[in-house]
Amino acid sequence: MKSKNLSYEDASHRYGRFWILTGAFIIFCVPVVICIYYNAWPGITPVLKGLLGVAPIYWTVGAIEVVTYTPMLGTGASYLAFVTGNLTNLKVPCALTAMETAKAKPGTEEGEIYSTIAVATSSIVTTLIIAAGVLLLAQLTPILNSETMKPAFDNILPALFGGLAVVYISKNWKVAMTPLLFMVLLFIAVPSLAGSVGVLVPVGALLSIGAARVLYKKKLV
Repeated sequence: MKSKNLSYEDASHRYGRFWILTGAFIIFCVPVVICIYYNAWPGITPVLKGLLGVAPIYWTVGAIEVVTYTPMLGTGASYLAFVTGNLTNLKVPCALTAMETAKAKPGTEEGEIYSTIAVATSSIVTTLIIAAGVLLLAQLTPILNSETMKPAFDNILPALFGGLAVVYISKNWKVAMTPLLFMVLLFIAVPSLAGSVGVLVPVGALLSIGAARVLYKKKLV
């Protein structure tokens, strides 16, 4: 990946930008091709009305994810996670894999390489699983729609974050308890906020920083 006259980071940006734009082009091609095939164009007004309801949420979450994930992932892994994540809706598993792997050499080029390899491996594996699922969709549909499997699909993300939370909470439970308790009480009091988890991520981060500062000043951590 390292070009002759470019550093690793510069080369990552060059190829990353190319594939981000390619991914965006592919995403936009899907509705355009459908409209061309069926000769059914919704018009500007209905599209704007639809965007008005959903775009502000996605733009906000998208901006927050860039600020939240990128410093932890590194250059190459960020491009990979966002391209693969946007195309397969698996950004979170890719990001979590990279974050854990990059801890081996944080803030170094070697750490970035580890992180990029981790996301690339995660992306390839998940893409292959999705491809197999698409090819076997007819055979798997009765199983996936069964009542036995429903609880498992309803708890994929909680299980993912739960496993990760055990690792982080066990490292410094005093700092972790403040955002954890706040979020649990908030979602119990206002269940409708469950759909705004992405927006509340920076809130939890600020609470963690504030709690860590207070505890540090009191010499409790």
